[in-house]
Amino acid sequence: MNAPLSPPIPSIPPLPEGARKPRVLILGAGMSGLLMGIQLKRAGIEDFSIFEKREEVGGTWRENRYPGLACDVPAHYYTYSFEPNPEWHHRFARGPEIQNYMRHIADKYDLRRHIVFGEEAADARFDGRRWQVKMKSGREDSGEFLVSACGFLHHPREPQIPGLEHFAGKRFHSARWDMSVDLKGKRIGLIGTGSTGAQIVSAVSKLPCELNVFQRTPQWVFPLPDREYPLAERELLKRFPIIARTAYKFFDQSFDHVLARAMIEPGWQRRMVEALCQWNLDRVKDPLLRRHLTPDYQPMCKRIIMSWDFYPAMQRPSVKLVVDGIERVEEQGIRTVDGKLHPLDVLVLATGFNTHEYLRPLELTNAQGLTLSQAWGERGPHAYYSLAIPGFPNFFLLGGPHSPLANGSVIRYTEALVGYVMQCIGHYGEGRFNTLAPRQDATDAFYDSLRESMQGTVWVSGCQNWYIGKDGLPEVWPRRPREFNEALRRPRLEAFELN
Repeated sequence: MNAPLSPPIPSIPPLPEGARKPRVLILGAGMSGLLMGIQLKRAGIEDFSIFEKREEVGGTWRENRYPGLACDVPAHYYTYSFEPNPEWHHRFARGPEIQNYMRHIADKYDLRRHIVFGEEAADARFDGRRWQVKMKSGREDSGEFLVSACGFLHHPREPQIPGLEHFAGKRFHSARWDMSVDLKGKRIGLIGTGSTGAQIVSAVSKLPCELNVFQRTPQWVFPLPDREYPLAERELLKRFPIIARTAYKFFDQSFDHVLARAMIEPGWQRRMVEALCQWNLDRVKDPLLRRHLTPDYQPMCKRIIMSWDFYPAMQRPSVKLVVDGIERVEEQGIRTVDGKLHPLDVLVLATGFNTHEYLRPLELTNAQGLTLSQAWGERGPHAYYSLAIPGFPNFFLLGGPHSPLANGSVIRYTEALVGYVMQCIGHYGEGRFNTLAPRQDATDAFYDSLRESMQGTVWVSGCQNWYIGKDGLPEVWPRRPREFNEALRRPRLEAFELN
């Protein structure tokens, strides 16, 4: 039996005999979509389909294939709480390992027969009773509930740099890595120094090549060392699963009591993280290079990079840091504002994702003809506890705006989200409503509390980061992850319009 978590995740009991069992449509077969499918099956609901635009499960871990790809959350914490994995080979699991874990989950829980591969939703309309969903292929389906498990790291953002299309060499985004390109002996340009860029630098710098890193803004790097798990240790975990569960609990408590608290409030946790980041930076021996790598903002204001290898990689002779701004891209390379041309054979864009798009460009339309784009127009993306939108009944987002994406494990808080959705579906099964959508006043009160709690967090300390939404409010959870999970322990039906 799994060791209990604090606060525990609600169990998913089967629906009682005679209860209504709705049809549920799920968009995306990544981590959250698979979890939703598992919990539906546990509740005895088999009438559901998962629509996946690609030909395999895995989400972001299927899409990304760049060198050095790894999770920045410890592997034994980056699992479903009920499904520990003794096969992790490293403290920070590599992308292919996580993809294999997702494949294993899909097979073990008999989810593949529910997954429709190669289908991407193009339009979804609520007719007052059911969601009518049309795929890009023309296929149509409908269900009482619609769940978006699309995530927020699937729309690559390409920089608006003059001449980018004229580059004569190989050019690609890090999320669309061209596996046919041999980097050995090449002159490589890398634009972007976030988490992805740091992982690419750490890996590619070991190859016999020339790596030019074009930096707009330096990043703080937390020195969390990686290590490989030997075979004997993995075998021990197979024999004694309680060890992996204990590791899960340790990281769960560590993230909640240390890293999350460092982000949301002043205190010893924040001072400790700042000191460790500075210590890590001081490992750069060249004073000029260290100065160029020194941020002018507080650690954690931007998403912090977890790496032991980045600074040593930046000090290798084959790596050159370019801090002059990019003026334009030419056929032969990048010309910076100082007039210098940097000749390149390969150009990699590690420029992140359009994180505020969520399920779009899919358009939702409610029974009154209001679209999601209109509802999110001037205000930007917003949702009641990140998962439900006023005016859009029986629709849920798994990991929408203001979830704890910056200060916790995405799997951990998604389990809380899915547990909440399943309880709503359970109330539907009992006949307590046919449709539910959050009340506007309840959603407004939720956002008032977010604004109040945001004061004192590191995200409003004075930097530009990708968390900031259209309304100027960071789209993150400004309190500890455990408080998010606790808030989702039970649905407050009085906060919803029920019909």
